Amino acid sequence: MLERMTGVVQVSLRSLWMHRLRSGLTMLGIVFGVSSVIAMLAIGEGASQQAQEQIAHLGSTNIIIKTVKPPDIEIGDADSGQTIQEYGLRYDDAERFRETIPDAQVVVPVRRQPQQTQYRSRRVTAELVGTVAWYPELVPIEIRMGRFLSPLDLHYNQAVCVIDEMLLDILFRVDDPIGQQLKIAGEYYLVVGIVREAAVASQEDKQEFARNTRGSGVNGKIYIPITTMKSRIGETQIQFGGSTGSSGEKVELSEITIKVPAMERVIPTRDVLSSMLEQFHKKKDYQIIVPLELLRQAARTKRIFSIVLGSIAAISLLVGGIGIMNIMLATVSERTREIGIRRALGARKKDIVIQFLSETVLLTLIGGLLGMALGACIPILVTVFGKMPTVITPEAMILSFGISAGIGLTFGLYPAYHAANMDPIESLRHE
Repeated sequence: MLERMTGVVQVSLRSLWMHRLRSGLTMLGIVFGVSSVIAMLAIGEGASQQAQEQIAHLGSTNIIIKTVKPPDIEIGDADSGQTIQEYGLRYDDAERFRETIPDAQVVVPVRRQPQQTQYRSRRVTAELVGTVAWYPELVPIEIRMGRFLSPLDLHYNQAVCVIDEMLLDILFRVDDPIGQQLKIAGEYYLVVGIVREAAVASQEDKQEFARNTRGSGVNGKIYIPITTMKSRIGETQIQFGGSTGSSGEKVELSEITIKVPAMERVIPTRDVLSSMLEQFHKKKDYQIIVPLELLRQAARTKRIFSIVLGSIAAISLLVGGIGIMNIMLATVSERTREIGIRRALGARKKDIVIQFLSETVLLTLIGGLLGMALGACIPILVTVFGKMPTVITPEAMILSFGISAGIGLTFGLYPAYHAANMDPIESLRHE
């Protein structure tokens, strides 16, 4: 049996080699179809994983409440031209969450504000982050040098700060930053540590983060005790506008992050927080973000994205299969006399089917292997030149190769049976 199958394969390869140009052109449809399946799934998987990593960076058991600016909240003396807009989360909210939600493991209040920062003659606008000592428990940051903020810093309103790597590169090019004084909003702060966020830990991600933040005018982050920020920076930002007088905004907290012990407690806790905020914030000046829901939504989007991309690639495979059927039907017509001779010498219909079907399957399998090689190269090129993450999964390789083999069987059956059902006498008369 094995010798017979080997003989069939050898005859099929010889036949394909005799018409190698036609065979090569016929395989192109399968090659491009298989490579497109692998490339599209790799691009989709890479984009999905990148999105899920960014969401997971926020914490799957975290609930983030952010301050948002609602419309029409002006409060103040309009006649004197002074207007104060007061909105957003408050310190009372953070204390209320800590006292009334038993599942809350950690409650982290944060206030963010861009501020002019200076070291010697170098000036830059950085994001000033007022927070607490347990901030690293929720945000995966790595201490590169020195230390992070301590409870004593918060208790005594210490003028200390921790900077990130981006600010380190800009302000302290050759100097040791630990122990140096930074001038922030007109006051000096002692640098006690350097941190690196896990989300921008790699060099490429760090450069991308730098480009994005520079575009917004903010270069790096500075972490200071939230109590120090409250006492030194204050909560009201005043802007002078000439004839329009002055206007300001009073925001106590930019965000509050709450960590619960298990994922199944995230949604119930979110509902409790929503009810509390609706009670104490009559205007919609907050936004609740649940990374767990974003992760689930990203997984659903990934499935839809994969189905769409896979369907597009499957169409090209279908076109390639139709092309193979067309060529095989033409081959059957060309070899009608050969089929008649084989039948006259004792070949059965089954032998004719196996012969032509093996040629089709070999054609698609060779095209599938070439398509897999090309499909593995395309994502690499996309990553190198397009700076897009791609992930080639074994499932995509197996799926694409299996589809190519299935196309060979499906689209080769009709030409094979058509050849086997030819009348031997009429075939011998064919010119």
